Amino acid sequence: MTAERDALITGIGLVSCLGEGLDAHWSALNAPGGFSPVVDAARFAPYVVHPIAALAFDQQIPKRGDQRQMEGWQRIGVHAAGLALDSAGVKGNAALLGRMDMIVAAGGGERDYAADEAILSDLRGSNDPAGDLNARLQSDLRPTLFLAQLSNLLAGNISIVHGVVGSSRTFMGEEAAGTDAVRIASARIAAGQGDIFLVGGSYNAERPDILLLFELGCQLWKRPFLPAWARQREGGGLIPGSVGCFLVIESRAHATARGVAPIARIAAVATDRSRRRPGEATRNAERQLSAILPSRSDAGTAVISCACGLHAVTTEEAAFLAGLGLPVRCITTALGHPVEASFLAGLALAATAVRRGRLFAPLEASELAMDAPLDQALVTSWGLWRGEALALVTKA
Repeated sequence: MTAERDALITGIGLVSCLGEGLDAHWSALNAPGGFSPVVDAARFAPYVVHPIAALAFDQQIPKRGDQRQMEGWQRIGVHAAGLALDSAGVKGNAALLGRMDMIVAAGGGERDYAADEAILSDLRGSNDPAGDLNARLQSDLRPTLFLAQLSNLLAGNISIVHGVVGSSRTFMGEEAAGTDAVRIASARIAAGQGDIFLVGGSYNAERPDILLLFELGCQLWKRPFLPAWARQREGGGLIPGSVGCFLVIESRAHATARGVAPIARIAAVATDRSRRRPGEATRNAERQLSAILPSRSDAGTAVISCACGLHAVTTEEAAFLAGLGLPVRCITTALGHPVEASFLAGLALAATAVRRGRLFAPLEASELAMDAPLDQALVTSWGLWRGEALALVTKA
């Protein structure tokens, strides 16, 4: 890749339980006296979630009619996308937005909880659950309700509200959707197939249907909050987090031409997936690390981990990271696990730390402090079921 085709992060929009924007997140992560988690352990007890902070949606979605027709995850995502465009200095630039490409990582939309509860309650006493379920689905689910669940409505609403009207792709597939969104945007920039991209995703963890899905798999943490690594040592469990994160990624030549100062550089992104037999995810990570850093130097390097918190996969990732001997920060402790938006949030915080030249403070006792200047960060994402990714973020 020539320097002109470097993939640079020039804008970041991040919202979570810690607040809105990079400064709010940096302040929370480096709070005097140590990091203090923001969790809600009462609303969905016994399950814990990291709730979204109070956001002034009017600032990024000025029309109330637009807000009303969006579900929570869409409002979070459209708001974060607007922040990223503001950060990159392209908000309202119709000529530029008209050729900006967009890649979004999204899950399914939010559901009609009343219909779900009625169907599930009736099925408990049914003599023909399969037949009754089919009949209820045909009578209770309206076409308009089905359309409200489409994943690509997030991209559609970003186009409507913010005017991003270049090509658009929406990826589904949990964490791997976010990792591949970044990988493909970076690859297209390197190949000269695009100059500027809006890449991101959003996740609303405060949804009974989402909690039900995870609980059916026995994946949720049901005890008082613990940080991610400590939780893994106690048997593991998922604590979801509401997060919206969008990045503006553009070529160095394009950023230079419009006179914008980049935040950081995405030097490399590698994605893969395994069946999660013992050691397979580790072998994927080792191959990715060898490709990204063939002659690894630990000086000025740290790891931003997006470990999900489930016992088996997080235990394996913890062992792999321990072997690297680098300072590690698991952002799941701070943000919860936002699935599709996880890797994007990891990149956002890595880019912020690299630009500032220092790693943020440890989030739990087992994480090592780093006093040396930070030059680059490895960002890991091992999906809760499938998908392993590694990125290298360096100074621009």
